[in-house]
Amino acid sequence: MANIKSAQKRIKVTLVKTLRNKMIKSSLKTTIKKFEAALAGKNAEEAKVAYVNVVKQLDMAASKGVIHKNMASRKKSRLAVKLNALNA
Repeated sequence: MANIKSAQKRIKVTLVKTLRNKMIKSSLKTTIKKFEAALAGKNAEEAKVAYVNVVKQLDMAASKGVIHKNMASRKKSRLAVKLNALNA
């Protein structure tokens, strides 16, 4: 454990931020799995709704700095291709 007061604070702040980032990433992964489950079930309507949720989660994670904005954009693009393939 750190002896300096500011170092102790940094440890606490890092822990809080780490927990927030884990929560956001976990929620994002769950949302993506729900979208892929809808795709696997060939349910186009459910997949469209799930896709909107995934895009929202990706944008939020990118804005918070949990994932890079280019990663969010790449994932949205790849999932959109899968969604369009289901509709075609």
